[in-house]
Amino acid sequence: MLAPLSLDGDPVVVELGAGTGRVTDALAARLAGRGRHVAIELNPELARRLAARHPGVTVVPGDAGDLPALLRGLGIGRVDAVSSLLPWVAWASAPIADLAADALAPTGTFTQVTLLPTTWLPPARRQERAVRARFGEVAVSSTVWANLPPARVLVARRPATP
Repeated sequence: MLAPLSLDGDPVVVELGAGTGRVTDALAARLAGRGRHVAIELNPELARRLAARHPGVTVVPGDAGDLPALLRGLGIGRVDAVSSLLPWVAWASAPIADLAADALAPTGTFTQVTLLPTTWLPPARRQERAVRARFGEVAVSSTVWANLPPARVLVARRPATP
């Protein structure tokens, strides 16, 4: 699910909805100490556990809807990649596609994991439309059957200005 992210050099990567850290583990391994990895998690207990397990990751207990302020607080301007595992309910309260597009460098990539069993429901379709509205290039991965439940990944590049 992380293959579409270009993580060459010393990238700044932001993970939205880090949860239990499954993607954090994979991102940290792929970065191997390079760049800067910021994981944002709303649940303070999950954030605490994640920070203890990954001392090299900047774990921020906070709301992804506050992304601009959270990045400013860390002294971060533009980022190279945003990886979101946020469910629809988070998208209902915050314009995640807009926040990601605004945070990304012009060559940055945004990925959004969507669970296959719910792909065709109206909230998922709204989510995909929101991504397509803010990015010049959007692709949908093939199904990731190894994920439980199976998932697809929206891969968005070329963030557009609103």
